[in-house]
Amino acid sequence: MDNKQTILIIGGGGREHAVGWKVAQSPRAGKLYFAPGNAGTAKLGENISIKATDIDGLLDFVKKEKIDLTLALPDDPLALGVVDAFQKEGLRIFGPTKAAAQLESSKAFSKHFMQKHNLPTAQFETFTDFEKADEYLKNHSLPVVVKASGLALGKGVVIAQTYEEAHEALENMMIKKVFGEGGTEVVIEEFLTGPEISIHAFSDGKNYSLFPSAQDHKRIGEGNTGLNTGGMGTISPLPFVDSALMEKIEKEIVAPTLAAMASEGMSFQGVLYPGLMLTKDGPKILEYNARFGDPETETYMRLLDTDLLDIVDATIDGTLGTFDVKWKPLSACTIILASGGYPEKYEKEKPISGIEEAEKNTDIIVFHAGTTLKEGVLVTNGGRVLGVSATGVTLKEALQTAYEAIPKISFEGIYYRKDIGDKYI
Repeated sequence: MDNKQTILIIGGGGREHAVGWKVAQSPRAGKLYFAPGNAGTAKLGENISIKATDIDGLLDFVKKEKIDLTLALPDDPLALGVVDAFQKEGLRIFGPTKAAAQLESSKAFSKHFMQKHNLPTAQFETFTDFEKADEYLKNHSLPVVVKASGLALGKGVVIAQTYEEAHEALENMMIKKVFGEGGTEVVIEEFLTGPEISIHAFSDGKNYSLFPSAQDHKRIGEGNTGLNTGGMGTISPLPFVDSALMEKIEKEIVAPTLAAMASEGMSFQGVLYPGLMLTKDGPKILEYNARFGDPETETYMRLLDTDLLDIVDATIDGTLGTFDVKWKPLSACTIILASGGYPEKYEKEKPISGIEEAEKNTDIIVFHAGTTLKEGVLVTNGGRVLGVSATGVTLKEALQTAYEAIPKISFEGIYYRKDIGDKYI
């Protein structure tokens, strides 16, 4: 009997390439499909021109091709209820339901959820009325954080140093609708200080397994300056996060979050990713994500030592408690190569060269994010183009390896931060 599974991976970024790369290493992985995928995923399987948000299209494809397993990785399809739609048809899918994904898709929901269940987070208020929100801002201490409640591609958070900046952010979200419906409701909260870290856990609804700690570098400019992006580079594990702190995070944040979700009838299956701030009063939740982070995943997949397909199956089947997820005792990093001008206006279709050259070092894997093939030529097709990922015995070694590989890769307007992980080595 052939126990190989045909698998569909929903999404088309660096995270999907990295997950596909890891899944493909499983002896049980059969043919891989990606919807829509990119030039990197095309080397692992077949790209299907169905948008990640076209749930009917995805359903039709899975039924027609008799796909055994679907992995729903981006936030948008999860928020739209792709998991519910598949489960209703008796199809096997990895990811949280629409109700569970509200932890990410509605910041207002998640803040009220944290408040109700005494989970550590910043003081906040939510608003759907612009005038009331603006009035509240006038009396709020500065700096203040203004967030679009809905999904905004990781860009819907403004840390305002002045009332004028906060007012402008509010106007952009609620009046000008720069994030569409994502800004109909806003969250205004106190500004927390401390190092920001990414925590991930696989969860089958009852049992969970924590990943090593990681940190993303969100700002476009060196020294953490400039606009927020989807993430310019990650490191893992973090030298300043010891096992005692991980235990505290597990006990005070991860375990109670999953227990509270189950108690509310929204049992969480998939990857829970709370972004935390390590404040002087202990770790606090900045926000929840209901899926693998990006570019954290590109780094994590280099460290994961257990068959990812086994973990996915256990997560769906509720058997995660029966086996040990193992991680390599190494350090890893991913440096994002972005298009010039990102996260604002940038040009596409710039030819890319040098990836094979960079990957001659076996510690380097280049994950594709915004790439495509145009008449057989690899070209840029997004703001974040590639993730250069390296492993090493130490973080210093991993970063050195990545930065030595980057100059071998070129495309017009290439931009990357040269200070990822600097302050920890």
